[in-house]
Amino acid sequence: QVQLVESGGGLVQPGGSLRLSCAASGFSLDDYAIGWFRQAPGKAREGVSVIMNSQRYKHYADSVKGRFTISRDNAKNTVYLQITSAKPEDTAVYSCAASKYVGSSSWFLSSLYDDWGQGTQVTVSS
Repeated sequence: QVQLVESGGGLVQPGGSLRLSCAASGFSLDDYAIGWFRQAPGKAREGVSVIMNSQRYKHYADSVKGRFTISRDNAKNTVYLQITSAKPEDTAVYSCAASKYVGSSSWFLSSLYDDWGQGTQVTVSS
């Protein structure tokens, strides 16, 4: 059974850091691209970042470039999203998702992801 479980969310002050984890079970990350998405109240889901199965290619939304870093540890079957210089507008539920179909020009399309985690809340506030 394919399962993705996010953790690491919480309250962080503006300018602070947080690391989110996405633990996969039931499949190997070697075969999938893993994306991070977020959704704030009243807003559409937004693609934040993706790491391809080859690990060579990573993509970021313009709104998080230079502040977020995606990485994966295949031995632990886990993908991480390091958030630094957090801003109040980063407040959202963050979810990870797995896909065999996304490419560099389509990674942000949530419809191309088959399996999703339940999400973890990130709140940036003083």
